Amino acid sequence: MTTFKKTLAVAIALPLALGSASALAYGGGKHHGGKGHHQCGMKDGHKIFRQLDLTAEQKEQMKELRQANRDEMRGDMADKHAAMQAQHQQMQALMLAEDFDEAAVRALAEQMSEQQVERRVAMMEKRHEMMNILTPEQKTKYQELQAERAEKCQSRMEERRAN
Repeated sequence: MTTFKKTLAVAIALPLALGSASALAYGGGKHHGGKGHHQCGMKDGHKIFRQLDLTAEQKEQMKELRQANRDEMRGDMADKHAAMQAQHQQMQALMLAEDFDEAAVRALAEQMSEQQVERRVAMMEKRHEMMNILTPEQKTKYQELQAERAEKCQSRMEERRAN
């Protein structure tokens, strides 16, 4: 494979991979019946909050935040889908072009990466809001439960690799 083709493949694949990873990490997709990223407990994240002995007020605040996030995501979905389709068409045009336009590929890759960064910042802001509902004791317990979950996930991954 020529350097040109390798560069083009990386320039196109990297932002797509990062975008997909973000969507999966955020949980934007449907549950897949225990397959893929859900095997390590992504869907168990809500169970951790159940183990924190939230007050009725905290539960209501969490519910309101989740609903607001859901409504916001639904409102933005059509625009984001249209933008992704436009970017995909731009990538296709760049791949099929007679000559490689590195500047255009870089500009598109940077645009896609910047959108990825913005999505990540928004996601972290929402998670921060949820964490600030917790008391210091609940935050400590949350960290302990997260560490346990990560340890279980790691051991499952090691078992799968061994098989």
